[in-house]
Amino acid sequence: QVQLVESGGGLVEAGQSLTLACAPSPSEMILGVDDMFWYRRTPGTRRELVASISNTGSLKYADFVKGRFTISRDNSKNTVYLQMDSLTPDDTAVYICHMELRTSRIPALTVDYWGQGTQVTVSS
Repeated sequence: QVQLVESGGGLVEAGQSLTLACAPSPSEMILGVDDMFWYRRTPGTRRELVASISNTGSLKYADFVKGRFTISRDNSKNTVYLQMDSLTPDDTAVYICHMELRTSRIPALTVDYWGQGTQVTVSS
């Protein structure tokens, strides 16, 4: 069973930075990764897209993070990163990784996988 494992969340002060990482496990089951995404969810709100990166490197950002967050990927590790700078209390949320994967379980099919989320808390 493939799972997405997120790391890097925590408690920081406003203005500080955090870097999140997400990778599928076990890695030996992964045959290919298409697009990668970071979403976030706050209490009482719907999940919202933060940033995405395609398998060709095309980037998209939500307006509320443009100029502050940077998404990147390491294809050799099937890992996606989210560098978050100039954090504000409004960025407090559970950050959730999403990937489109092909695995050895069903090689011909690309399947959506979601992480459990990692908490980011920004104090004022």
